[in-house]
Parts: sequence; C-alpha cells; structure tokens
Amino acid sequence: MSFYPFEFRTVPSLEVVWGGANRLGESAAARFQAQNALIVTDAGLRKAGLIDPIINNLTAAGITATVFDKVVADPPENVVQACVEDARRAKADLIIGIGGGSSLDIAKLVAVLVLSEQSLGDIYGIGKVRGSRLPLVLVPTTAGTGSEVTNIAIVTTGETTKLGVVSWQLYADYVLLDAELTVGLPQIHTAATGIDAMVHAIEAYTNPHKKNPLSDALSREALRLLCANLITACKQPSDRNARESMLLGAMLAGQAFSNSPVAAVHALAYPLGGHFHIPHGLSNALMLGPVLRFNAKSAAPLYAELATVLGIEGDGDATVRAESFIVEMQRLMNESGAPRRLREVGVTEESLSILATASMQQTRLLVNNPVEVRQEDALMLYKAAF
Repeated sequence: MSFYPFEFRTVPSLEVVWGGANRLGESAAARFQAQNALIVTDAGLRKAGLIDPIINNLTAAGITATVFDKVVADPPENVVQACVEDARRAKADLIIGIGGGSSLDIAKLVAVLVLSEQSLGDIYGIGKVRGSRLPLVLVPTTAGTGSEVTNIAIVTTGETTKLGVVSWQLYADYVLLDAELTVGLPQIHTAATGIDAMVHAIEAYTNPHKKNPLSDALSREALRLLCANLITACKQPSDRNARESMLLGAMLAGQAFSNSPVAAVHALAYPLGGHFHIPHGLSNALMLGPVLRFNAKSAAPLYAELATVLGIEGDGDATVRAESFIVEMQRLMNESGAPRRLREVGVTEESLSILATASMQQTRLLVNNPVEVRQEDALMLYKAAF
C-alpha cells in the first residue's frame, strides 16, 4: 500500500492520571529547570478552588507561582497582552495553562510572545512564529477543544472577528490529562464540548487534503470513545470512566485535527461566536447536523466507515450507512441536552445572511471541506440550523 506524503506532529510528552493536577508541581520540577511559573486560567476555576492546590504543590516543589485569571471566553487581544505583561513582571520561566480552550490558547501565545520581538499581529496566520518560546505545560479542564495537543490558538480581533495563529511552537512540552478536573462541568458544557470533540474527529477524517493513516486512526478511536460516553458523562457527571474516556477522546481528536485540519462546521461556527458570543463548542454542535447532510454527497463512504466504527447496526450501500451515521449523531446530540436550534440561543433570522457572508472569510477552514461551500450554501446551512 502506498500513501501520499504526509507529516505528523504532536506534543512530546503526555500523561493521563486521575488527580494528577494536585501533583503538578512535582511533575513540573522533574521536567523543567523552572523557578517562576505563570498559571494562565479563568476566574471561575480559581473561585471553584481548583487552582489553589496546584499553587501549593508548585510551591512545595520549589516553584513560585503567579496566577493570571483574567481569561474570558473568546479572548480578545488585550487579554493576551495583559497576560504577557504579567509573565514578564513575574520573570516567568514556565507557562502553565489550566482551563478550557481559551486559557490553553492564551498560554500558548504568551509562552511565545514573552521572549519574542514579534507582536501578536505579526504571528497571525500559518507558520509566522519565529524563534522559540518558554517551556509550556497545558492542563485541560474540559473534554472538547483538544487545544492541549494542537498547534493552534484563536484570538478575537474585533467586535465580530477572530484570527488564528498556527505554528509548531504552540505544541506544549508536557500535557496532563486529569479527568477529575472535569467532574464539576455542568451538563450543557459537557454536552457542547463533547460534541465539539466529535466534530474535530469527523472533520479530520473527511479532510480531502490532509487526512492520513495516523490522523484517521486517531479520529476513529476518538469518535468511538466520545460517542460511547457522551450521554453517561452528561447524565452521570461523576462517572470516572465516562469522564476519563471523554477527555482521552477529545485529546485524540485534537491530535487528529491538528494534522488534518477542520472544515465547514468550524467555518460556520466562528461567526456565531463573533456575532452572538455563543461558546465555540455549542456553535459547532448547532452546525454539525446540517453540514453532515450537506457533505454526505461526497463524504458518504467515509461516514459509512465511521458507522461501522461506532457499531451501528444495519446493512446497505455507503449512502444508506452514511444516513445511519448521521441519524446516530443527531440522536446523541438530542439526548445530550445541548440546544439544537440557532433560534434557541438568541440568533435572529435576519442575521443569517450576515453570518453567511462572514463565514466566507474562513478560507483557511473551508478549503478542507469535502464539498465546496459557496455563500448561498452557507446561508442554506444556517437556515437549516435555525
């Protein structure tokens, strides 16, 4: 068997351990010659008491910890700049991101910008980062974005616009998956972030340009874990096996789409976040169903393969099996408790054409879709989701 040439990259070190966050200081001291760590997180996690035990363990390990807890959803550029300034004041020689995708993305950027002569504006795009960065540790508290193992960071650049930084320097040195941190996540966030991870796996698997044997294998296992455990994690939030399986699945999906990038679901989701401040995972969940059906004209054989991975019963050709896969995805989303219609989350019908226009700016993502998406197609998809 021969393959198209491909390159696969991911983080060099990853540890999965329940309760591992409370021993993060010991892990960091064993891996890095660090004296001053900056923890990048959000105020909610600090208020919930998740950060203080980590600070105490870092201190016990001889590492002074400073906390930046001003990360918000869809973080704007001024949050990045404020975090860089705090890191410099603290003389940070280690950056630790703890939280959802926004905190992890900010941590990645700060690790680069603290040492760099480049500005944030200089590094937007693909491969624009020059030089190295500070040592970087990432600890996710949601099972969704996969940001802990990707080389991507997204920043809100205007009232309704976002830009991304994509570069190998954003891969962390050490990733800790501690599913105990996800136990307190409310059902709606568990559902939305879980579906977000499912989108990552599906879009990586159907990318017509970059899919490869490694990303395919990761996507299949990610989707198997996520689909088997999403409802349990939503309905029985303290179920350890479900929480660990979701976090592992989200990470595997992150490794997949970091090498075989995402496509139209994300391209249509970003304007929803920009215009209506809908969380990223929920935006993806709202757009997944319509895009699956739209892409089936080309992606049916791949959807049929995924139906087999999930053990969906039934016979038929690729078209029939693809329909079974789409129906199963719809069932899981319905049972998860996540909102299912754009109108349920404040999107107005008159805004759909504006969203369609905005989605056309996501050329970095649209090029990865198995079916070309024109502006009229985007409008149709938003209407289907409305």
